[in-house]
Amino acid sequence: MGREEKMQALLGYARKLEALPERFRDLDRAAFTVPECQTRVDVFPEMRDGKLSFYADLDPRKSPTIAAFLSILFSAVNGQPPETTLAIPDDFVRQVMEGIGLAARESGLSGILARLKRYAADAIATRA
Repeated sequence: MGREEKMQALLGYARKLEALPERFRDLDRAAFTVPECQTRVDVFPEMRDGKLSFYADLDPRKSPTIAAFLSILFSAVNGQPPETTLAIPDDFVRQVMEGIGLAARESGLSGILARLKRYAADAIATRA
């Protein structure tokens, strides 16, 4: 797949990112902001019946790469036990970004992945 096709695929994934559910809109955002990201991204975890799901608040039109990455990541881990999130390889972001030629976004996206893993570890600790 050429670069243009990869970028079109990313835009398609960015459009699939679910809007932030209303129940999260009034929460204090400070605890959910990912500071490693240049773009403002707030990631909210939700544990229900032993399954972990994540939701994000960002503008996909202004940050299509981040929205696409989150859409891909959330589709893999949402509705799964927290161990699924913890099983994501530490070099996942590097692999994905190198594959599409966007290695410059790696730091912020790695920060997002680290945040998801921290939420998953917290969910496991809480349940124990």
